[in-house]
Amino acid sequence: MADTTPGLVCGHHHLYSALARGMPAPPRTPTTFLEILEQIWWRLDVALDPEMLRWSAMLGALEALECGTTAIVDHHEGPSSIEGSLDVIAAACAEVGVRVRCCYGVTDRHGPDGARRGLEENERFLRSGGAGMVGVHAAFTCSDETLHAAAGLAAELGVGVHVHVAEGTVDVDAPGRLGTLVQPDWLVAHGVHLPRPVPEPFARTTLAHCARSNMHNAVGYAHPRSWPDRVVLGSDGIGADMLEEFRIAYVNAREHDVTATPEEVWAWVEEGWALVPEALGDRVRWSYGHTDDPWRLAFTPGVRALDVWVDGEQVLDAGCATRVDPREVRARAAEQAARLFERL
Repeated sequence: MADTTPGLVCGHHHLYSALARGMPAPPRTPTTFLEILEQIWWRLDVALDPEMLRWSAMLGALEALECGTTAIVDHHEGPSSIEGSLDVIAAACAEVGVRVRCCYGVTDRHGPDGARRGLEENERFLRSGGAGMVGVHAAFTCSDETLHAAAGLAAELGVGVHVHVAEGTVDVDAPGRLGTLVQPDWLVAHGVHLPRPVPEPFARTTLAHCARSNMHNAVGYAHPRSWPDRVVLGSDGIGADMLEEFRIAYVNAREHDVTATPEEVWAWVEEGWALVPEALGDRVRWSYGHTDDPWRLAFTPGVRALDVWVDGEQVLDAGCATRVDPREVRARAAEQAARLFERL
């Protein structure tokens, strides 16, 4: 019986979305995945400025820490404030005491200049010593030239590409457009509408499975148990409570195959450590004494992190962050959310 684990890893996050709660209703009710992007997320990301981003990332990192998540693989979009944005995210997470792997999601949604600036932000951050990957939003929002440039930059820098692939039917052409570019070190988010069996070279990449987000956006089921290589769990921006994501992913798997087991889904949690190996050295003490038993965890709500150590430093003590004042972070984030909502 164990009440400790290494720090958990969120394999696909959008820290810029933490301020979205309570945002004004969209101009019209979205009825498709593309309309959800157009009416909600693409309106929000273009409204962000660096101060909003700082407190959004700080809030997201704080909430991750409070859930025993010590490492986040983030995918950022903010076309109005691209330059320096990855430094803002990295600094906010470091202030809280959470590890982060950053990227900027390159897109042609705002023209070739926007795509160029996104590529430059990825390159600037990574060449300056930042930890992360080259980001691409999704193939359907990028020209072939941008996709080739992003893949080439990643290869030059010796990192993978972090990209949404076939999340919705609007991106079903992604396998054909990316097929000659994909490498084993790529992180493929969602993958819902990839063919099954998964075609090469996608079969050698890592899938970031985001069960709750896929359900929420009604994009379909990704069938992660059929993925031939590594699967990790992500939140797609809905917090970073990886125990909750584990329980949802398990139930979602059982909905499609009653033979699915908690051990299989917990293995996806453990695969997160391959993305951020340093998190294996972190330590989380939980309120529950059976963290080594996936069957118990799958059916036990309310398990919470009590104490967290990152690099040997205690960054959560009796459920309270030690590096930052949680009340101040939440108050400042609320102020920035109000500014954001005014722009929407």
